[in-house]
Amino acid sequence: MRRGHLPALLAAVAALACAVLLAACGDDDSSTDTGSTGAKVIERNADNAGKQLTVGSKNFTEQFILGEIYAQALQAAGYEVKKDLNLGSEQIALRALKGGDVDAYPEYTSTALTSFFDVQPQDIPKDAQQAVEDSQAQFEQEGLVAYEPTPFTSANAVGMLKEKADELGVTTVSDLEGKSQDLTLYGSPECRQRLDCLVGLQQDYGLRFQKFTPVDIGLRYDVLDKGQADLSIIFTTDAQLSTRDDVVTLEDDKQVFPPGNVTFVASKAAADQAGAGLKETVELVQQGLSERVMQELNARVDVDREEPRAVARAYLRESGYIE
Repeated sequence: MRRGHLPALLAAVAALACAVLLAACGDDDSSTDTGSTGAKVIERNADNAGKQLTVGSKNFTEQFILGEIYAQALQAAGYEVKKDLNLGSEQIALRALKGGDVDAYPEYTSTALTSFFDVQPQDIPKDAQQAVEDSQAQFEQEGLVAYEPTPFTSANAVGMLKEKADELGVTTVSDLEGKSQDLTLYGSPECRQRLDCLVGLQQDYGLRFQKFTPVDIGLRYDVLDKGQADLSIIFTTDAQLSTRDDVVTLEDDKQVFPPGNVTFVASKAAADQAGAGLKETVELVQQGLSERVMQELNARVDVDREEPRAVARAYLRESGYIE
């Protein structure tokens, strides 16, 4: 199955972005030509020739797509780009960045604040921009540069089959109290140590599960379908949520899972040598990434089995960022 409504969706998003961000969408004489959606086309800058950048990503679909979007956009801008996608968890990705194995990678603001900077999930600002500014300040102290965020925000969620939720009569995470001890929970390996995952469910909700089992993030729905898991940690931007009506997410009524926009984090050395073109390119190609668009891009990979590289290129072309 080939999904066909992305161009129209991107056109609507770009039109809205143009109305709000005229300067970014090209309403002055210095703007480049625009594509079908009205987005600003990336121009190859001769000043970027010879400037090398290695773009990394973590180890799941959304990150693969984002990594490809950034890498291909930077290539279009004239940089010499290498890719090191599928790094692993956020801790592994951060070590790779600090160690110079990669020059930049996309990270979620909520993940950065909780996993890197010891902010309790409930203490993350509810205002997304404030959360971004807090993470930017923390990254700066680490010698890193975090650029402005994506429009979409992604958060963890507790998912389960609708049939099981109806059987238990649960709609919120708090409803699991008194029931969780008989239920199995699956999540990514790092979930066991994360405050916005298993630790938060234990500490803030007071839940104890019959068993927690780490699972590859790509199997988070399979374990539900096979009956291995009663509950699975999923993402709010998962493609499956737009294609399945038999999976529900429980309301995070105590706000343990804070929303997280994506920010492209680079080493200061890489940012300095790359110049202003790095910031301009990254923040330009993010403008079309609404939650709906991100779900669609994820679906092209997870449902339609397209390659992240091809999906990223289609996004850049259909958005008008590259010709």
